[in-house]
Amino acid sequence: MAPRGAAPILPLALALTAVAAVSWARGPSGTLWSRQGCAALGRCCPGRDPTCAARGPPRCFCDQACREVRDCCPDYARACPAVSCVVAEWSGWSRCVKPCQVSYRLRQRHVLQEPRNGGAPCPPLEERAGCVEYWSHQGVECQQSLLPALITTGSYGKEREKRGVPKKQETIGYCVQFRLGPVPGSCQQVRAPHAQWTRYLTQGHTVCVRCEWPAQDARSRRCYGDGGGSQVCLSLWQAAGHPRCRGTWERLGQLRDCSCPEVHSLVFL
Repeated sequence: MAPRGAAPILPLALALTAVAAVSWARGPSGTLWSRQGCAALGRCCPGRDPTCAARGPPRCFCDQACREVRDCCPDYARACPAVSCVVAEWSGWSRCVKPCQVSYRLRQRHVLQEPRNGGAPCPPLEERAGCVEYWSHQGVECQQSLLPALITTGSYGKEREKRGVPKKQETIGYCVQFRLGPVPGSCQQVRAPHAQWTRYLTQGHTVCVRCEWPAQDARSRRCYGDGGGSQVCLSLWQAAGHPRCRGTWERLGQLRDCSCPEVHSLVFL
């Protein structure tokens, strides 16, 4: 005859054995043993991948979507850290793609580190900016026949390459002041960093536009669209690289040097 109280001993022993087995599978304090988790799987998968699952129990995943579904393995953050995209610095601006007409120039950068495991995606790898070159790629001067007057930010004048011009001629130029007429809302709707200057074009404001080589006509030494010699009070302008940003302006006068604030200092193209 079994002693009183012996009957519950067997179920209690079985329960303790089960708890020990679970503890052994999970390891101390809920950690994973070597045959479990993303580290053991050796994979960190993009998107949602049902095959990217580690051994259980319980079954867990090592794909990028596991954070949203909340079924990641406990070591996912350590074994599959988020890596953001890394890109190189911008290259220098190229020459205008097509000379002797309104065109664009390029600058590019390349990817140094692709994003992984939900890291930040790569930013744009190419930028374009409007431009005009008055010399062909063979070094022949173009004929100026551009309508309306093309303008861009004054900083472009500092970058513009002065090819085939005597050193003393680099400083020859003049400034024209205009009062802006109505400016379309499209001038405010820009995202590209190189076109942010059009946001400062406002009706009634005075802008200074520098005429310098190579935008000058070879014979008259004037920039097309500067309003000089015209009997018409109003003339047309257009932002290079932003064809929807265009309007009219009134010529106020010609100066030797420009004295407008930087945001209102422009150059003819």
